[in-house]
Amino acid sequence: METKELLKKVRQIEIKTRGLSKQIFAGEYHSAFKGRGMSFSEVREYQYGDDVRNIDWNVTARYDKAYIKTYEEERELTVMLLIDISASQNFGTKERFKKDLITETAAVISFSAIQNNDKVGVIFFTDKIEKYIPPQKGKKHILRIIRELIELKPENKATNISQALQYFTNIVKKRSTAFIISDFFDENFEKALQIASHKHDLIALHIYDEKEYQLPNIGFIKLQDAETGKEIYVDTSKKSVRLTFEQNRKQLYESVTHIFDKTGIDNVKIKTDEDYIKPLLKLFKNR
Repeated sequence: METKELLKKVRQIEIKTRGLSKQIFAGEYHSAFKGRGMSFSEVREYQYGDDVRNIDWNVTARYDKAYIKTYEEERELTVMLLIDISASQNFGTKERFKKDLITETAAVISFSAIQNNDKVGVIFFTDKIEKYIPPQKGKKHILRIIRELIELKPENKATNISQALQYFTNIVKKRSTAFIISDFFDENFEKALQIASHKHDLIALHIYDEKEYQLPNIGFIKLQDAETGKEIYVDTSKKSVRLTFEQNRKQLYESVTHIFDKTGIDNVKIKTDEDYIKPLLKLFKNR
């Protein structure tokens, strides 16, 4: 992509997602994702109704009046985005590709975070760690993330969620709020999900296109797995073939849902042909 075209696309995404963050998500984000605790703010004179447990006895003795310690929430968080950029993200049949939906949701979360003075970092992954961007603050940093989302060309095509989660738990030492954004076309990642969720506040955004779970009746066709490159010829005119395909995909979808339920991970499912605002708002409000 040429530089001029890239900058134009970054600007379009910024205008749309930054506006959504300010108008819709900022307050919900603040409520949903709490700070690390309470820190001492100041000492003031005791007022009727104050909690006596907060009386500062040293100051009270010095001035012969009751004074209490006041506290404020430590708001600053580290937000990590674990973003699946495997080949299956280049699929979409209606409004947008999965990759486009991932870009917009990641941008909305990022702008919501920096409006609350939080740091944002990103791990781009396939079946390897494609790129790590350490957490930072500021609009310039978020625009860099959006550029990478648009322009980054992964070296590999397959998916390894466990590896991404393990890398995340190793490299980010302090507790963070982390969003793993993927279609979850992978297996055997439950244990890694559990480990990461014990150390961090982990949320899963399950991106999918409903046509991936259906096989149209269009006769004899060649299908290729985007991630493995494996090709097979299928007679889609046979009802049994279409039914088997749909059952297999349904099992995959349900297994991912089961993993989220079993591990207690907060999650939301977002289709490529639907507005992602409502699912995200519902996720924020339910926390």
